[in-house]
Amino acid sequence: MSCSTGAAMLLHKHLTPELTSRLEKLKTRNGWTLRKAMQSGLDHEDSQMGVYAGDSETYALFSPLLHPIIRDHSGCNLGGHTSDFSLDGLPQGDLDPSGEFIISTRIRVGRNLARYAFPPAIGARARAELEAEVVQVLTGLKGELAGEYHPLASLSEAQRRTWVEQHVLFKPGDRFLDSAGVNRDWPRNRGIFHTPDLRFIVWVGEEDALRIISMQPGSGLAAVFRRLTSALDVLGEQLDFARDSRLGYHTACPTNLGTAMRASVLIRLPRLSRRPDLHARCARLGLAVRGLHGEHSDAEDGVHDISNAVRLGVTERDIYRQLWRGVRKLIAMETRNGILNEDSQDI
Repeated sequence: MSCSTGAAMLLHKHLTPELTSRLEKLKTRNGWTLRKAMQSGLDHEDSQMGVYAGDSETYALFSPLLHPIIRDHSGCNLGGHTSDFSLDGLPQGDLDPSGEFIISTRIRVGRNLARYAFPPAIGARARAELEAEVVQVLTGLKGELAGEYHPLASLSEAQRRTWVEQHVLFKPGDRFLDSAGVNRDWPRNRGIFHTPDLRFIVWVGEEDALRIISMQPGSGLAAVFRRLTSALDVLGEQLDFARDSRLGYHTACPTNLGTAMRASVLIRLPRLSRRPDLHARCARLGLAVRGLHGEHSDAEDGVHDISNAVRLGVTERDIYRQLWRGVRKLIAMETRNGILNEDSQDI
């Protein structure tokens, strides 16, 4: 999720002349300044947050500005973050055994490494070092996580286009990310690691250093969640992820802080799609709605991307539970022609 979602920019709301004077001469060890942090917001008035982090130190050094923005956006008091990947006691059955509604299920997390600058700020040499370190770990994965790494520069145009269309591969970031510096040196030292069945994928060098993805056709939310959990357990033993006890996992865009997790289903809801209150219904379930091709796209043939709306102030377990229950309710509403009260306790 990039920092752009079309609302009034929080940067302008919270940045005062006094705060500018206080922060404008500060610089992180990676050279990230206030000006660089807010460059994307200065370039694009339709940015919501207007700020990006260049490294972990950004969140501490520029906290007088960033923390109020993060609180405002998330509604979280930043009292502390706890991770919990347990599924004990939660429903784990198939949400769509007939295959009528759910086209695919996908969960991803963003991760950066503590000793490197994040993609907006990282230099060419450090980017190459980070890639080498990560690839060494990825190519050592075993079992269902075993796969191979492809540098972006090694892919044919046909393969690249096919994977992008299948939502398997990333492409250069949007204008907001471009202004933040994420697209520098494209496509050098970026790539994709994937298993033969494409159910486990790691993007290297996108908006965050790593986007770690578990996915599969159809439903199977519990299986996708467990696969991701297994991968994070292994990777976390060998890679030092950037995080702290207050903000959780550190990401380039503050909207992803906390769990840095987006759990989603691509789901066909033709009846509900015709209702003008679909987005409001999903919001009441704690869910966000995107189009068929992700953020800033429209639905096609009643197909929507439905995901958790909140990443900070919740655990990974909370996200799983909310998506499972919310999707179950949406399917019930679709089946009953949209007449079900989403607050009903019978589903």
